[in-house]
Amino acid sequence: MRIFLLVSLTVLLLKCSTSNGGTAPPPNPTPPQVVNNEVDFWLTKGDQSVKLTKQSTILAFGTTPNAYQNIEVNDTQTFQTIDGFGFSLTGGSAQVINQLSAAKKQELLQELFGTNANSISISYLRISMGASDLDGTTFSYDDMPVGQADSALANFSLAPDMTNLVPILKEIIAINPNMKIIATPWSAPVWMKDVNSTIGGRLQPIYYSAYAKYFVKYIQAMKQQGITIHAITPQNEPLYGGNNPSMLMEANLQANFIKNNLGPEFQNANINTKIIVYDHNCDRPDYPIAILNDAAANSFVDGSAFHLYGGDISALSTVHNAFPSKNVYFTEQWTSSTGNFGGDLKWHLKNVVIGSMRNWSKVALEWNLANNASFGPHTSGGCTQCKGAITISTGDSFERNVGYYIIAHASKFVPTGSIRIASNISGNLSNVAFKTPAGKKVLIVENDGNSTEVFNIKFNGAWIVTSLESGSVGTYIW
Repeated sequence: MRIFLLVSLTVLLLKCSTSNGGTAPPPNPTPPQVVNNEVDFWLTKGDQSVKLTKQSTILAFGTTPNAYQNIEVNDTQTFQTIDGFGFSLTGGSAQVINQLSAAKKQELLQELFGTNANSISISYLRISMGASDLDGTTFSYDDMPVGQADSALANFSLAPDMTNLVPILKEIIAINPNMKIIATPWSAPVWMKDVNSTIGGRLQPIYYSAYAKYFVKYIQAMKQQGITIHAITPQNEPLYGGNNPSMLMEANLQANFIKNNLGPEFQNANINTKIIVYDHNCDRPDYPIAILNDAAANSFVDGSAFHLYGGDISALSTVHNAFPSKNVYFTEQWTSSTGNFGGDLKWHLKNVVIGSMRNWSKVALEWNLANNASFGPHTSGGCTQCKGAITISTGDSFERNVGYYIIAHASKFVPTGSIRIASNISGNLSNVAFKTPAGKKVLIVENDGNSTEVFNIKFNGAWIVTSLESGSVGTYIW
């Protein structure tokens, strides 16, 4: 009994010694495993509660099986090289941005076109040759009194754009010297047309040569200002003559103008600016195909440009498949003052950004970059509901609208020179993938369904698990 009590007392003392910091050796627990984030995730929600915000969720690739749907990214299958993402810098956009103080304007331009952490890095701009309907007035670079013509273009001048558009383009190019610019006319000078109006009508055949020289003079004059015009289209929306300004130019007329005048004039002047045809809706792929079927016109044409106010975005692939060596471009889509953030975010990401890219486009451009709180300036009869990506308000301030976030989900992460790579569409998850010049993979996903979707992003045999609420957009980078 004494021996038993002695042993029990010894055990009890050992226990007390251990629990009170005694010398008994502690166990060797396994240290917690540190999981490092491998995928950056930027989110915008349709209800505006989150807007282009980097998420703190840790996303790491693994191989634990699950039953979720898959988006598989494959960088060994490549498609088109990307020129960029952006907007139309209309004369009205330039005018309202220039109304900001010098400091505020520089802050905005750095955010839009810079490469710092707070920038969205817009890389492509569309501008109008002469006025668009989002200028305060109509004008060309060679306006003449009624009844007079100027076939020699002796009065050609960029003066109407020297107050706002040209100066702001210089500031943008100083921020991003690699900015790509496409220019397009809404109308030829009135004296060249068969109607005495900026609205509608057609280019008179006797002025085809003068109008081709007008393009050359424009490109050369902009170059003298330090502005390189990367590409032109011969006419904005050539099948609609009801805007102010506007001009009709059916496919056979555009083909004739290109092969007999514009193309040869560019050659003679050593102009390398790309000629891109059509620049109108996806419901008429027959228009660019008709021009490209003309062998003489085809030789001068780089590709075709599209809008989506009619038709289906797959029209870009229709034209690409007919002429695989020619490029396609998506150059305009507006957001309306009567639209809503969530609906516009979903539709434009699905169609304009993801849709155009999956159908071979080299660019995705929304319409107006900026306007005032009254959706101006605009011409008499011009668009009164076109909502800029930025609203310039009184009191030296600006507001970011849905167009800003539509483009930013691509432009901030997919620079010029990126290549689209393969990714599968899974259920309601519209998506497109890219490989950047630095080797990063970028996946843009839009949940087009009515409920939250949980899914895997698979790459090289491993995957991450993530989710998007209905109407949300995520950009994933690794």
